[in-house]
Amino acid sequence: MSDSSPIVEKIDPSLAAELRRPLPTYRAFFNSGMTAIALILTALAILPLGSILLEILLRGWQNLNWDVFTNLPAPAGVTDVPNGFGNAILGTLMMVGIASAIAIPVGVLTGIFLSEFGRNTAIGSSIRFIITILTGIPSIIAGVFAYGVLILNKVTQFSAVAGGFALAVIMLPIVALTTEEALKLIPNHQRLGSAALGANRLQTTFRIVVASAIPAITTGVLLAVARAAGETAPLLFTALFSISWPDGLFNPTPALSVLIYNYANSPDIGQNQMAWTAALVLVGLVLCISIISRMATRRRQ
Repeated sequence: MSDSSPIVEKIDPSLAAELRRPLPTYRAFFNSGMTAIALILTALAILPLGSILLEILLRGWQNLNWDVFTNLPAPAGVTDVPNGFGNAILGTLMMVGIASAIAIPVGVLTGIFLSEFGRNTAIGSSIRFIITILTGIPSIIAGVFAYGVLILNKVTQFSAVAGGFALAVIMLPIVALTTEEALKLIPNHQRLGSAALGANRLQTTFRIVVASAIPAITTGVLLAVARAAGETAPLLFTALFSISWPDGLFNPTPALSVLIYNYANSPDIGQNQMAWTAALVLVGLVLCISIISRMATRRRQ
């Protein structure tokens, strides 16, 4: 038998003939039908998302210019002054940054504990149960909780810190659960191989398991950031709003989501149109954060 013959023929010629035999008509029809159904259902699932994004793009693009990034909101009905919401963009970045600084380290460490150290323990099961419940609470409950803990107790006033804390409560369970699931996807033989080379449990966890799961963990973090950036109700209870530039971390702070809410409910048509532009900027902001994070993760890998 020549070296150029398929390896299957070298093992079993009858098996090679069986593999080359065309599928029966009913199986080929069933395979094509299931593929078509899957494509149709995928298109139906993507259609609402695509229509929303297209609507935001078409309506928001009309007023998108450099002024919206560098100027403050103009009074309703005034058209002879620059109109923008640079203060809301800055406020959103501040509060999402505060929330990320709180939720990402705590959430990742919690996910590591649940996956690597507390997987089959009572305390691990209890923590997982609590976090699972937290993922289903309405965002307004997180705002009321932050309001009661920080503002009613006079820890701070309506501010970026209070708003960031409320957003961190929303982000934390998402980061923790996605981290746990990402670590569970790492094959166990990598842990065993690391232990065989003399690494202790902490070295194996952080240098092998966590390092391999960074792309999946990043995805979970980005989902949490995207949700936090678009939340409105928690910020109404904690950060309020301001038409001026943010004045430190302990004063009322504007946010894009609150500005969209206010402008969408305004009787002024100009502010209604600016709400679409603010929505477009918010979507673009989340997209930029995702792209930068992906690039950094890919470079590291």
